Amino acid sequence: MDLLFRDVTLVDGTGAPARPADVAVAGGRVTAVAEAGTIEPAGAQVVEGTGLVLSPGFVDPHTHYDAQLFWDPAATPSSLHGVTTVIAGNCGFTLAPLAPGDGDYVRRMMAKVEGMPLAALENGIDWDWSSFGEYLGRLEGNLGVNAAFLVGHCAIRRMVMGPRATTDDATPEDLAAMKELLSASIRAGGMGFSTTRARTHSDGDGVPVASRRATEEELLELAAVVAGHEGTTLEFASDGCLDGFDDAEVDFMIRFSRAGRRPLNWNVLTVDSHAPERYRNQLAAMDRCAEEGARVVALTMPVIVGMNMSFLNYCALNMMPDWGPILGLPLPERMERLADPTTRRFMQERAASPDAGVFARLTGWDTYVIGDTFSAANEGLTGRRVADIAAERGDAEPFDTLLDIVLADELRTVLWPGATDADPESWELRRQAWQHPSVMLGGSDAGAHLDRMQGANYPTRFIADCVRGRRLTTMEDAVRMLSSVPAELFGLRDRGVVREGAHADLVLFDPGTIDSELLRMVDDLPGGTERLYAGSVGVRGVWVGGTEVVRDGVPTGTRPGQVLRSGVDTDTVGV
Repeated sequence: MDLLFRDVTLVDGTGAPARPADVAVAGGRVTAVAEAGTIEPAGAQVVEGTGLVLSPGFVDPHTHYDAQLFWDPAATPSSLHGVTTVIAGNCGFTLAPLAPGDGDYVRRMMAKVEGMPLAALENGIDWDWSSFGEYLGRLEGNLGVNAAFLVGHCAIRRMVMGPRATTDDATPEDLAAMKELLSASIRAGGMGFSTTRARTHSDGDGVPVASRRATEEELLELAAVVAGHEGTTLEFASDGCLDGFDDAEVDFMIRFSRAGRRPLNWNVLTVDSHAPERYRNQLAAMDRCAEEGARVVALTMPVIVGMNMSFLNYCALNMMPDWGPILGLPLPERMERLADPTTRRFMQERAASPDAGVFARLTGWDTYVIGDTFSAANEGLTGRRVADIAAERGDAEPFDTLLDIVLADELRTVLWPGATDADPESWELRRQAWQHPSVMLGGSDAGAHLDRMQGANYPTRFIADCVRGRRLTTMEDAVRMLSSVPAELFGLRDRGVVREGAHADLVLFDPGTIDSELLRMVDDLPGGTERLYAGSVGVRGVWVGGTEVVRDGVPTGTRPGQVLRSGVDTDTVGV
């Protein structure tokens, strides 16, 4: 025995009632679970757990840590919030395989589609690999958490077709080469296949990313490759994930999951009582998939993710219908258009239209809170709601007030949108969604959109807000949803539960205080760039394979994490 957790309240990840227990660990695995006070230390390190909950480490099923892990092996702040395993390579975007000379293209694409600062990508990574196996090898032995990586469609297509990947249909020879490359990447440890068909995904040149050029035949052929490998899975993003699915896309999801004979997950199911038709449409689509023998799972965030916006830099506001051409103008022309009353009314109308889809949740202009400001005219506005400022100024339209403020700062103003989906009705819909058989918690996008949003802290916020605060679920069920449910979907072997023989990926926390710190900007990225960051509260320790990686909210610097490889660390989960 290396480690003994003594007198903990064990919440084991299965949903079983919490119970007092001792938990022994040796060789990176749980070796005994017994009644509290019954296991003798026998020289092991003892962690006293009186009044504390011991649970499995949490599994984040949708991250973009593909780049950050090179300069931040601890995957912060996810690990600070109890996450011990991350799934990366989502939405068709991976850093491998990588053709010689393509580093610049991939860096600019990731900066655009996933909001990774270009300077960090240029200064934080050597980019000296070619194959998927070489990429994984660079990370093996240098991780503070466990990480599994899907193989991205954009990388596969670009490696085979070069610049033609974004303009041409694949020839039969191209498709054969892509299938072989995907198979080789999975044999090297890839967890499966990810792709995107979403209109929001364009590369650094503003061109739709490579996977958006693919035909359905190509996608189904690549899914069939996945079916030939054990312990694999499928993931995709699409317009239906944003707006709701039409019949054709539901048909495609069914065929895609069936072709791969694997679960397909997508990101992200948003829940808003002001847009119930989208929520009902997406859940009905999941039901139809299940009825027709496919397993399709929607990820949903159980908290409202803090994010900031700006009319200066590319962000979700650019995704509003017909806003992109306006916000993409050179700064002087953009400011001129934003000052024009006719343009303002047009932007408001388009943002309020059904075409806005999921981005409609950003249209509560009166609820926006002003963040950092940069002009004398805006002095004293930081921290204030636009509605209150508009009332003081006598403005009829809070949207006009907001634009007047950002124009005074030459568009540099940092804006914090108020959520339209924080009402009791939305929270009740979320509670119902968590129990749907085709819905799973996740969608943090951790490692992406670093200066705009921070979803990595969702486990501690979920427990603090929805268990201790709103009492929407129990501690046992919350832990189950954060651990064993995603572990089972990906077939993670011996993870997501605390039982004899399981990997000792563990979290020890105070149930009365566990929470997240407030968001703040920190300057700790390569190249001198910033990111939004939030530490944890009440997390006493996090262990990966029995080694402590976080102590009292601070990374220890140890690197016991593993690259989880398909078929080696995973079992096959079928449809």
